[in-house]
Amino acid sequence: MSLDAIRKLVGEDFAALDREIQAQLSSDIVLINQLGHHIVSSGGKRLRPLLVLLAARGLGYTGDRHVAMAAMIEFIHTATLLHDDVVDASELRRGQDTANALWGNEAAVLVGDFLYSRAFQMMVEADRMRIMGVMASATNRIAEGEVLQLLNCHDPDTTEARYLDVIERKTATLFAAGTRVAAILADSDETTEKSLADYGQALGTAFQIIDDVLDYSASQGEMGKNVGDDLAEGKPTLPLIHAMREGNAAQRQAIREGIEQGGLERLDEVTAAIHATGALDYATAQAREAAEQALEALAPLPENDYTLALAELARFSVDRNA
Repeated sequence: MSLDAIRKLVGEDFAALDREIQAQLSSDIVLINQLGHHIVSSGGKRLRPLLVLLAARGLGYTGDRHVAMAAMIEFIHTATLLHDDVVDASELRRGQDTANALWGNEAAVLVGDFLYSRAFQMMVEADRMRIMGVMASATNRIAEGEVLQLLNCHDPDTTEARYLDVIERKTATLFAAGTRVAAILADSDETTEKSLADYGQALGTAFQIIDDVLDYSASQGEMGKNVGDDLAEGKPTLPLIHAMREGNAAQRQAIREGIEQGGLERLDEVTAAIHATGALDYATAQAREAAEQALEALAPLPENDYTLALAELARFSVDRNA
């Protein structure tokens, strides 16, 4: 099942999601409208809100609040992207100029804050304290992940465990929060809620590891960003960590200097070391293991078109080129 086919399963909900996002972005501050629409409409997969829609329908939810909660999850994700791009001084995302490149760092940070606060307004409107609790914990954990990633930057001695801790907090937490929110809306039992949260956590881990693999294997056109951006920003991702561990002295030195200095001066040497040490295969195998964990977590759920689509998304998270 393709990603487009999965979206069609919840086609009406997905259309309602777009309308909800546009409505909630509305502000009498023109810059908020301009910058918010730029980032939200810039061609992302909308995978996180899609999980909310599929999970809710898969559990038999027949209401419409899942649409607003899916938009809320997308707003939080978008806010993190705005802040990420400022921290990383990124100029390109999804093939387009970043908001900070167009409007400046100050505007990007402040509109990110607007999206966060709007997301919490939407949670209040849902009138479910459990959702507020889940999302308050999730956003705090995401912020911790951002700080941990900052601490790891330019540190070639970052371990695989530290790397996994960052992506568990920074990426997987929001996936898990989205699927858990869907279970809460559907008044699911504790076992079902935990199963969906475990699914989201594992799926988010697989998705981020493959993102880090693609930074050294996909073309700029496929990724919509500059190849080698992670190295340029001094981020020690799993391919680099494995290559450092398995490479010879010359390879380790090239990677060490690449991470410490940032930039792309050592990109060719680092990429060669990554391929020579099988680092991409190693990282992909780790992602496949996480995807399998996601599939196993779905076992207690009812089997229907929506939960089968969730299983397909676990496979898609690994078998993609962008």
